[in-house]
Order: sequence, then C-alpha cells, then structure tokens
Amino acid sequence: MLNVLLVEDDLDLAMTIVQYLEIQKIRCDHASNGQRGLTLIRDNRYDVILLDLNLPRLDGLSVCREVRHAGDDTSILMLTARDRLDDKVDGFEAGADDYLVKPFELKELALRIRALGQRRSGQIKRLHYAGLVMDLVSLTVLRDGQPLHLSPTGWRLLEPLLRASPGVVSRRALEEAVWGEEPPDSNSLKVHMHHLRKAVDRDFDPPLIHTIPGRGFALREARDDPSDTP
Repeated sequence: MLNVLLVEDDLDLAMTIVQYLEIQKIRCDHASNGQRGLTLIRDNRYDVILLDLNLPRLDGLSVCREVRHAGDDTSILMLTARDRLDDKVDGFEAGADDYLVKPFELKELALRIRALGQRRSGQIKRLHYAGLVMDLVSLTVLRDGQPLHLSPTGWRLLEPLLRASPGVVSRRALEEAVWGEEPPDSNSLKVHMHHLRKAVDRDFDPPLIHTIPGRGFALREARDDPSDTP
C-alpha cells in the first residue's frame, strides 16, 4: 500500500481526499500547516507528498525547498489554485515533480499518486548522511568538509547507498546500478566496495559503510541496527 502525506489547510477538501484515497487503498496522513507537514516528513517515510502552496506557518514552496535541501527524494505533487505558468515554474524550481490545479478530479489525483509512487524524485540536488555529502550538480563528494576522490564506479555505488541510508541495499541492486542486467564475476563488487570503503572511511571516524550479512550493504553510523532483524 502506498503511504502518502497531504499538506492542506482546507479541512473539508483534505478530509474528502483522505477518505477517497483510503477507498483506493492509499494510506494518507494529513497536516493542516506547512510546519506540521515538515515535521511529519522528517519523522516518517512517504511514497508521495501532496503539497498545497498557500499554507499557514510555512508556505508550500518553502516546505518543498526544505525537503530537497535535506536530501529527501520523495516525489512531490503540488496541489494549488494557481494556474499561471510562472507559478508552475516556481513549483518545479523549488523541487516539485508534478502539478495539479484545483479543482481536480479525485480519480486523476489517485492516478498521478500511483505514477509518482513508483519512483523517487529526480529533483534532488544533494544527498547527505552523517557528514557525507554528494552534490549531484557539481559531481563532488565531501566528508566532514573534505573532498573525496571517487572513481566513476565508486560514485555509482555510493549514490544508491546514500539514497537508502541508513537502510540496506542488496548486492543485486548495487550490481545493477553499476553494470546493469549483466554483472561481471562475483568478485568485482567486492573489489569496488573495498576501494569505496577506503575512500569514504579510511581517514575518518566512525566507519560508515557496513556489510549486512545475507542482505547487502548499508551506509550508517552503527553496524548493528534493530531494523535489520527480519
């Protein structure tokens, strides 16, 4: 089931959307102001964020910018009565993935949620975790402010680890990120992960890249995590 957050201050509209999405087997949390929405986004993981522009306490564009600045690649669908091209440009530049003008058909909303829920946002510019920062525009990686020198393969391995951190990425997913559907021999990933560990962890503490036996690899500050228990 898709997990969605709706940030909307029109309570009648919000309840209508929440109830309709529940019928469509889409779970929907609700926040009535931008600050509360941002708190829920930081505390939970959503498949899609539905974000109104005109919100009390913190407007929708500011919420969107905060989400992207934090490295969150959750897909964002703007819901707004503003239909001018400049308004849409502002939304996309803030980091939105899609735009739906009010009034809209609930069926169309559900269709767009399902489409966005199948992928992560392409709007994210920076990924970061525990002092490790990957800038997808300048193509640089820093740890604690110090530049890291990665090979192209190291970059392709580190990006999915950062996107999933502190979660686990399977060996198969990492192989596909580098070599696609035809991975080389089984030792290739091991060799490249060794080089990536040297670049990311050798001169820093604590180590961030960990092998999770039987599952894959994780970028996190602690090797053991209760969430790894099946």
